[in-house]
Amino acid sequence: MEKTSDLIGKRRKKIEDLKNKKIDLFPNDFNVVHTIKDITNALEGVPESPTDEDFVFIVAGRMLAINRFGKASFIRFRDRTGQLQAYIRKDKIGDKAYGLFKQLDIGDIIGLKGTMFKTKTGEWTLLAHELKLVCKSTRPLPEKFHGLKDPEKRYRRRYIDLIVNSDVRKIFIKRSKIIQAIRTFLLARDFLEVETPMMQPVPGGAEATPFVTHHNALGMDLFLRIAPELYLKRLLVGGFERVFEINRNFRNEGVSSRHNPEFTMLEFYQAYATYEGLMDLTEEMFAYVTEAATGSTTISYQGATIDMGAKWRRVSLAAALEEYGGVDANLLKDKEKLLEIAASKGIKVTKTGRLGKIITKLFDVLVEPKLIQPTFITGYPVEVSPLARRSDQDPDLTDRFELFIAGHEIANGFSELNDPADQQDRFLQQMADREAGDQEAHLMDKDYIEALEYGMPPAAGEGIGIDRLTMLLTDSDSIREVILFPHMKPKGD
Repeated sequence: MEKTSDLIGKRRKKIEDLKNKKIDLFPNDFNVVHTIKDITNALEGVPESPTDEDFVFIVAGRMLAINRFGKASFIRFRDRTGQLQAYIRKDKIGDKAYGLFKQLDIGDIIGLKGTMFKTKTGEWTLLAHELKLVCKSTRPLPEKFHGLKDPEKRYRRRYIDLIVNSDVRKIFIKRSKIIQAIRTFLLARDFLEVETPMMQPVPGGAEATPFVTHHNALGMDLFLRIAPELYLKRLLVGGFERVFEINRNFRNEGVSSRHNPEFTMLEFYQAYATYEGLMDLTEEMFAYVTEAATGSTTISYQGATIDMGAKWRRVSLAAALEEYGGVDANLLKDKEKLLEIAASKGIKVTKTGRLGKIITKLFDVLVEPKLIQPTFITGYPVEVSPLARRSDQDPDLTDRFELFIAGHEIANGFSELNDPADQQDRFLQQMADREAGDQEAHLMDKDYIEALEYGMPPAAGEGIGIDRLTMLLTDSDSIREVILFPHMKPKGD
């Protein structure tokens, strides 16, 4: 098998030969009129060899295969809508154009004008009357167009991955449909799409380590946002009663099959709503988005059949720990006993000073992987929910839920805390936790407290991980499969 470096060398020589012949290798004057999908749509129900001038097509695409037969060749090429075969004959396109074609390679982008006919095997094929080089490639595509299998190479050179792997293209087309369906769903319910700062003076809205940058003109450090929450709730104060944002968050954390330091979130907030109402809305949204993106409300994920259209289960955190994890709910206020249980099950708890963190760590390990069908978990401790409204039934708990599907956390929502005094106390507790060593705890945001003092209407809000939702709806086992350019360590020299 010829080395890639040798192939590149041969292509570079061709490029020099073509340049010497004054052939423009990178023109920008070919006017594309049709897509391959336009062509296939136009041919539905027509004779095998239409002669009408309406069946002359002008199309461009990347060559994926070339079969040469002297004075004629078959090629296969692709544009954004699909693949098509073309027949290139010297007597049709002329000596000069065919001479150029003989020096072209797989991976080159060409423009074609021609008519359609069916081959003996019944395949619609474009008979080229004109051929033009649109872009000459220097590097060869992977062997046989499907040779790019190594995940690391695929992620680093996503542009090649998209060229040669049709399933990968389908994932990102579906991702776009998912986001569009979310927008359509929320806009139809009178939500307003907004944009809030990605560089913030105080990072807030989640417990996470932020990225830090510096603004030279202002002479101050800023933080890439870990969540847009506190700014979106400022908009509730300002009278925007239903708002949403789909955009990037940044968290300075590890990389895994479920985590990327830069990721996409939907966050939305609705005045005069409760967390129970948002659970209803979430069920409706997921059914709508799933059907819009996949054509059905039932999907298959990693071998499990999941029904997004059914009524979802709602169970408290305490009950779930008892049912799935075998942890007696009566022990959930006994820190030492819970640490013993964690140790006996080999669960490493790093934040041993916070009871809520111990409980949620046990949940993450013992319960989360078992929640395959869509399940809302409710009743989270105040200690791990610093922005959520306290429960009227139990002041140690909050009106909060998290949504789990296929063993993944997909969404987090709650009735919002709008009492400025309570919010300030929660921030103070978070500051104490930071001083005790928890660097992910919230900072004090005095400006947000001041905004609450003007009065925020009762409301509920929710964040949904777009990347994890896309994983679910495309049956992808890694978040890197659904992010176009995931973060990776630099390559070695």
